[in-house]
Amino acid sequence: MNDLTKKLNKEILRLAIPSILANITVPIVGMADIAIAGHLSEGGETAVMIGAIAIGSMLFDLLYWNFAFLRAGTGGLTAQAFGQSDRKECAKILSRALGIALACSVFLIAIQWIFIKGAFLVLDCSPQVGELARRYFFIRIWAAPATLSLMAVKGWFIGMQDSVSPMITDILVNVLNVALSILFATGGMGFSGIAAGTVAAQYSGLLCALGILLFRYRRSTLGTLAAEDLRDIFRGRQTRRFFTTNTDLFIRSLCFIAIYIGFTAISARYGDILLATSSILMKILLIFSYFTDGFAYAGEAMTGRYIGERNPVSVSGTIRWTFVWSMSIALVFIGIYGFGGELLLKMMTSDTAVISVSMKYIPWLLPMPVVGCAAFTWDGIYIGATASKEMRDSMLWATFGFFATFFFGIFTIDEIFNIEGNIRNEVCVHILMAAYFVHLIVRTIYLSAKSRIITSGCFTR
Repeated sequence: MNDLTKKLNKEILRLAIPSILANITVPIVGMADIAIAGHLSEGGETAVMIGAIAIGSMLFDLLYWNFAFLRAGTGGLTAQAFGQSDRKECAKILSRALGIALACSVFLIAIQWIFIKGAFLVLDCSPQVGELARRYFFIRIWAAPATLSLMAVKGWFIGMQDSVSPMITDILVNVLNVALSILFATGGMGFSGIAAGTVAAQYSGLLCALGILLFRYRRSTLGTLAAEDLRDIFRGRQTRRFFTTNTDLFIRSLCFIAIYIGFTAISARYGDILLATSSILMKILLIFSYFTDGFAYAGEAMTGRYIGERNPVSVSGTIRWTFVWSMSIALVFIGIYGFGGELLLKMMTSDTAVISVSMKYIPWLLPMPVVGCAAFTWDGIYIGATASKEMRDSMLWATFGFFATFFFGIFTIDEIFNIEGNIRNEVCVHILMAAYFVHLIVRTIYLSAKSRIITSGCFTR
C-alpha cells in the first residue's frame, strides 16, 4: 500500500467514522417513533398508530426532500471552495443556504393547510390512520425552520472536511428526539407527544450547530465576510452556479419523493397490516444506508476538495477506496438481514400479525445492500463533483424503472394469472419491493456508466 493510498484511507476513515456514529442514531429515531406508537395501544389500534406514523413521516419526507439540495448542493460547492482555499466563498455559500432555508421554511408553514388537504386527496388510508397522521403533521410542521437550517449547516460542515461537528449535532438531535418523544408520549400527550418531541429536538440541534459555527469558524471563515459581501450574497457567477446546481438536485428530489410516496401510498391501499409491514420493512432496509452514508459523505467531501485542488489522481483514489469500504458494509448487512431479520421485526412492534406478515418479505432485504450501497456511494461522489445533471438524469430513469416495474407486475397478476383476494394484496407488496429494487439497480448502472465525468470531465468544465 503506497503513501497516497494510506493517506486516502486515513482521510476516508477520519471523515466517515464520525458520520457513521451519528447516522447510527438516525434509524433509532424512526424505530423509536414506530416502537412508541406500536406499544401505546393493543390489538388493531397498534397497526393504526404505526400506519399513522408512516403516513405522517411520508408527508414530511414529501416536504423536506424537495429541499435536500440545501445539504447536497451546499456540501459539494463548499468542498470545492475549500479545495481552492477560498474561505470567503465558503462563508458566502453558507449564508446563501441559510437564507434560502429560512425563506423556504416560512413558505412551508404558510401552506401547511393547503398541503395537507391536497395530500389526502391522493392518499388512500383508513379514517383512523388519516386522523392521527394529520395530528402528527400539524405539530411537527413547526420544526421546519430548524430542520431546513440544519440541512444547510450539515452540508456546509461536510464540505469543510468536518464530520465531527455534524456528528455532535446529529447525536444531540436524535438522542433528544427519542428521549423527549418517549417522555411526552408517556407523560400525558399520548400519540401527539411523538411529534412534539421531534420539534423540541430539532430546535435544540439548531442551537448546538449555531454555537459550533460561532466557536469554530467565526474567525477563520465567517469573519472573512464584510457587510458589502452580504448585500451581494445572491449576485454573481457563483450564485448562478449555486442555483443551477440546486435546480438539478431539486428535480432529483422530486423523483425521490415520487418513489417514496408511490411506495407508501400504494402499500396503504392494501390495508393497515400491509401498510405497517411495508413501513417497518423500509425502516429496516434503510439501516445499512446510514453506515454507507458515512463513506458517501467522506467521498463527497474528498472528491469536492480534490476537484477544487485540481488533483485527478486523488479523485480516482478516493472513488476506488470509498467503494471498497462501502461494499464491505453491504456484505455485513446481508448477514444481519439473513440471520437477524425476525429479531429486528420484534424490536419494531409487538403486533404478532404484523410480524407474521413481514417475515414473508424478509428475503427481499438480502440483495438490496449490494445495489443500495453502490447507488448511495455514487450519490456522495457525484455531489462532491457537483455533477448535478447526471444525478438528476439517473433519478429520472430510476423513477421510470420503479413505476414501470410495479405497473407491469400488477398487469401480469391481474390479466394473466387473475389473482384475487388477500393473496393478491400480498403479491402486490412483493411487486412493490421488486420495483424498489429495480430503481436502485438503475441508479447504480447509470451512475457507473457516467463515472468518467468525475475523473476527467469535471476538470475541463
